[in-house]
Amino acid sequence: MGIFPRRAVAGARSSLTAREVDVLRLLSRGYTYFEIGKQLGISLHTVTSHIKKSYRKLGAHSAAEAVTRAADLRLLDKTKNG
Repeated sequence: MGIFPRRAVAGARSSLTAREVDVLRLLSRGYTYFEIGKQLGISLHTVTSHIKKSYRKLGAHSAAEAVTRAADLRLLDKTKNG
């Protein structure tokens, strides 16, 4: 399953909240943090918080890395919010 250890993959998949996945999905589609907040009806601060938590859970250090890992985990496959 790619370059991520199996245990880390299972942990990230189960620990990301549905809202964190929603934010990552919109981020993967090129939305800005502001646009994500507007689309989901949440504040810019909340968007930033979800992204930071997602980075930590995925072991990512950038948006591109977080989105890539989420995609590798097939978390972004669902058609939702945008």
